[in-house]
Amino acid sequence: MGSLDLLRERILRIMSSLPYLKLACDRCLRTERWGGSVVLMVVDAALTSSGLSYFDVVVPRVKLFADRFVENGHVVGLRQLSRLDIRRVKNIWRNTRLWRVAKNIAANLTYYGDDDREALRNWASRSSLHNWRRDPIGSIKGVGLVTYQYLRMMGGVDTIMPDRVVKKVVNRLLADSGFKPFEKDMDFIENVTEICEKIGVRPTELCWMTWLIEGEEEKMRTLKDPELLLKI
Repeated sequence: MGSLDLLRERILRIMSSLPYLKLACDRCLRTERWGGSVVLMVVDAALTSSGLSYFDVVVPRVKLFADRFVENGHVVGLRQLSRLDIRRVKNIWRNTRLWRVAKNIAANLTYYGDDDREALRNWASRSSLHNWRRDPIGSIKGVGLVTYQYLRMMGGVDTIMPDRVVKKVVNRLLADSGFKPFEKDMDFIENVTEICEKIGVRPTELCWMTWLIEGEEEKMRTLKDPELLLKI
C-alpha cells in the first residue's frame, strides 16, 4: 500500500532544491508569464507541443519571436497573432503546423474578451477537463490534451499536464512510494490531482518540478540563468 507521507517527503525534498519554483508557478497561475504577454504564452504552448526540449529549444524560439514581433509592436495582441503571415516566422520555427495551431488558438480566445489576459482567464475558467475535445480550444486540429492543460494552467487553473516527462517522473515517484503508476492520461490527471490535494502540493508546482529535474537521476536542470523561471 502506498505511503502519502513518504511521497510528500520525496516531493518536498526535490522542491526545496528549486528556489524559484513557487514564484514561477504563482506567476503562471496569475497569467503573468512572459511579461504578461498572452501572445507569447500562446506561441509557447503551440511550440511546446512539438515535444522538443523546452528550455533548450522552445524558450529561445519564443524569445526570438518576442524580439522580432512583440517588442517592436508588430504582434501586440491575440488578434494580430491570429492574422500572422506564417511566411514571416518560418525562420524562427519551420513547422508551419505549429504556427497554424498558435493562430487558431489566438483566434478562438478573442471571443472570450477584448483584453488578452481576461480572454485567456475567461476561457480557462469555463473550460472542462472531461469535455475538452468539444471545447473551442480543445477541438482545434493540433491541440492535444497536453497543450489544452498547459493553456488552462496559464489561464489560472491549478492542474497538471500529462506529457512524457511529467508522467515519467511522477509515476516513478508514485512507484517508489508504493503506489501504482497511472498510464492513461485522464487517469493520471485525475488521480495525481487528488493525491496533490491530500499531500498539500499544487499540481502546477508538481508539473513544473518535473521539468526542472533530470529524468532518471533527479538532478536539478542546469540553467545558465537561475532566475530564468521568473522571466518566462
